[in-house]
Amino acid sequence: MIIRRSLVSASAGLVLSALTGAAMASSSPDGDEDICVVDDTERELCLAAPAESIVALSPSVTEMLFAAGAGERVVGVVSFSDYPEAARSLPQVGSYDRLDLESLLALDPDLVVAWAGGNPGQQVERLDELGLPVFRSDAANFEQIATTLERFGRLAGSVDTGDTAARELRESVAALGERYVDAAPVEVFYQVWEQPLMTVNGEHWISRALSLCGGVNLFADEAPLVPRLSREAVLAADPEVIITGGMGKADSTWLDAWRQWPQMTAVVRDNLYFINPDLVQRATPRLVEGTRALCQHLDAARERR
Repeated sequence: MIIRRSLVSASAGLVLSALTGAAMASSSPDGDEDICVVDDTERELCLAAPAESIVALSPSVTEMLFAAGAGERVVGVVSFSDYPEAARSLPQVGSYDRLDLESLLALDPDLVVAWAGGNPGQQVERLDELGLPVFRSDAANFEQIATTLERFGRLAGSVDTGDTAARELRESVAALGERYVDAAPVEVFYQVWEQPLMTVNGEHWISRALSLCGGVNLFADEAPLVPRLSREAVLAADPEVIITGGMGKADSTWLDAWRQWPQMTAVVRDNLYFINPDLVQRATPRLVEGTRALCQHLDAARERR
C-alpha cells in the first residue's frame, strides 16, 4: 500500500505544493506595507490595500472568493456563476471564454481574478495593459485550492476566513485519506461528456479525488488532461464502476446508454452512478463534498462484489 499511503500524505497538504509554496509574502493586510502574493503563473501581484471591488472571471473563482470571505467585495462575475446564491444576482461581464471588457471596465474593479487555464489570454493581457491588477488563478488539486483560499483572503482583507477555510479543507482531505488508505481498489471510468465521449487523466483533480477513495482511473495514463475516447476503449477496459455528472441534473440518459452492453462489469453489478458535476468539476472547496459522494459510490460498489 506504499502508493496509496503516499497519495494520502500528498492530499493532506503536499500535492504539488512547490507550484504555490512561495505564494504569500510577509506583508500584512493590517500593516502599512503592500499586500503581495504570487499567483498560479508565478507572477507577483501587490496591492496597496485590500481589494474592495473584485471581478471574478470563472464560476470557480467566484465560489472561491466567497469561501475566502471576499463575497461582499465581488462586484462582477461571468455566466454560470451560480454558487453561492448571492453570486446569481451580481452583474455579468460575459462568459469565461468570451469576456465583455467594456462591461468589466465599467465596474471599475481594483482587482480582477482571472482563470489562467480558461480565459482568453489576449483579453486578460489587455487588462494588464490597462493597468488593472490581475491575479491569475489555476488551482488543480486540493492543496492548491487551500493556498488559493489563503491568498484570496489576503488580497481581500479577510485573512482569518481564508485561512480557516483552507485549514478545514486540509483537515477534511486528511480525514478522508486516513479513512480510505487501506480500501480495496475499484476500477472506475469517469465520464465527463457523451458526444464526444470524454474522461479525465490521472493529473485531473477528479482522478485524484477518486484515488483518495481507493478508485483506480482506468484512463489515468492518457496524455490530455481531458481526453477523448472511443466507446470500444471503455468496453475493452471493462470498468467496475461508471460515474458521470451528465448535463448537470440527475438525468440517467448517459448512464442508461451503457446498458446496451450487458456484459460490462459495471452494468452487471449496476454500478452506474450520477454525481452533481458542480461538486467535482469545479476546483473549489466543494470538491471535498464531491469526493465524499465519490467515496460513497465506490463503497456501494465494494458491497456488490
